[in-house]
Amino acid sequence: MNTTNHAQDRAADEVADIVLDQFERLLAQHLSPQVLAACDGAVDDAAWPADLWRALNDSGLPLALVPEAADGIGLEARTAALLIRRCGQAALPLPLPETIAGAALWAAAGGGAPEGALTLVPAGSPVRITRRADGFVLDGRAAQVPWGGSVAALLVDAIDAAGVRHLVRITAPGTVRDTRHNLAGEPRDALDLTGCTAAIDEVRTAPDWAAEVGVGSVEAAGAWVRAQQLVGAMETCLASALDHARERQQFGRPLAKFQAIQHMLAEAAGHVAAATASADLAAACWGDARFVLATAIAKARCGEAAGHVAAICHQIHGAMGFTQEHPLHRATRRLWSWRDEFGSDALWQERIGRAVCAGGGTALWPMLVRLRAGAG
Repeated sequence: MNTTNHAQDRAADEVADIVLDQFERLLAQHLSPQVLAACDGAVDDAAWPADLWRALNDSGLPLALVPEAADGIGLEARTAALLIRRCGQAALPLPLPETIAGAALWAAAGGGAPEGALTLVPAGSPVRITRRADGFVLDGRAAQVPWGGSVAALLVDAIDAAGVRHLVRITAPGTVRDTRHNLAGEPRDALDLTGCTAAIDEVRTAPDWAAEVGVGSVEAAGAWVRAQQLVGAMETCLASALDHARERQQFGRPLAKFQAIQHMLAEAAGHVAAATASADLAAACWGDARFVLATAIAKARCGEAAGHVAAICHQIHGAMGFTQEHPLHRATRRLWSWRDEFGSDALWQERIGRAVCAGGGTALWPMLVRLRAGAG
């Protein structure tokens, strides 16, 4: 590595430290166990911690990945990914990760920096879009939309009559049909988008790097976000299991002294390390042609690891880890929820397989070499 690259990496690390330190201070000030408990499965205003969001918004963190030229902070993708992982570690009860990725995706499509919270609409039944004289009109429904009834706007992939995908920003649709929650107690709303309108400047062509045949840009961005969050939640689980194994006494010695426990911890650590490496690769590929494939690998590997890590950490904690009073459940319930959102690991594994088969055996190694170059 030459001197210039080393200096750039060091500067990026210093920026990352500053951003993460700022985020930690905001969490220490506004995110208490009481706030987490109040937001868990809440169906009223308690589901949205307004003071915490206001502090995050004032800090500019929702625009972390938006370039400075588009009025954002302009962080590197790997730094934004670390911030999103920290959201996963803390079980943040707000759509900051979705806003970070959505705002950056919208800016990459030529839109301005959005104001307020933004969420991503998971792929489901196709949402249709039709051109009118004064703009566009949508037809369709969306399910499992994170904080869909609370955000200022949402991003959705919509298809026109010619089969062309469009990236659409819908401002406060206000058409929530049903509010439910995932296993983690986070709101996942069903929205009726039929009749929703979008102005000319609210419909964009998604950047080429963010979408492929059969994979919309919003779906890919959502999978990228969930992969990073899964890593953060797994880090919390592993740290808790390690602490518990060192502190808990059984037959006169710490659990960590038992070989069986050591093997379990090593297995969990291996899954976390593999998931982290895949998420790092996806972060390095944000904004280029390798993004969708790298994200597919990350979401598949992180989703697979999540089940193993949650099971091992609960086994090490024993009955204590299943109680409401112990904080472990805040991480494991998110692992079980997030691994299936924006595509399960099985779905993304199938897409990886199709991509490999479409290129043929001779193209596999060059494809892996190009992909690996993204982590350099």
